[in-house]
Amino acid sequence: MKKLLFFSVLLINSFAGQSQSWVKNYDNVDACECGLLKVSKDGKHGYANEQGKLIVPLIYDEGMSFSEGRAGIKIGNKWGFIDSTGTEFVKPQYAEVYSFHESMAVVSKGDVYGFIDTSGKLIIPFAYTNAKSFCYNLAPVCNNNNLWGFIDKTRKVVIPFQFNYADKFEDNTARVMKGGKWMYIDINGKVVKVDN
Repeated sequence: MKKLLFFSVLLINSFAGQSQSWVKNYDNVDACECGLLKVSKDGKHGYANEQGKLIVPLIYDEGMSFSEGRAGIKIGNKWGFIDSTGTEFVKPQYAEVYSFHESMAVVSKGDVYGFIDTSGKLIIPFAYTNAKSFCYNLAPVCNNNNLWGFIDKTRKVVIPFQFNYADKFEDNTARVMKGGKWMYIDINGKVVKVDN
């Protein structure tokens, strides 16, 4: 939290140094993504352009930074998505959402997770007890037996359900836990490193 506050103050100071006094109108101004900055005041969130013009009004209880031209927004206890024009292309309806990666986003309804595409259409149904974002065309998902595996965008199981935990791929490897041991696997499921 301190790091986030420091970054926000630093960001505000950098804008102020560029004679952009409009940042003083907000309690918080986040980094610019997709030409928009997430801004907040009195507990409400919206998005402004780099000149300070409010593009998306301060009506949301929470908001995420833009990823692939879309941002998660929350009203009450439900999440949805807006595009870079501020249009709600997914009305708030989900218990939880993750940012878009590789044109897909994790969404949940209650205790089940699925994936939507960039139009908001449910592509992979609510069939998992947990899920993480796609990377290298693979997403870690958890089944009803509390085992993690990896699926592709057609929902085909590429790396079988065998892990106690799995994280998304980064730099061609994913961190997983199996039999109480942390290890890294490649995109074929082969163990490339075991943590001591």
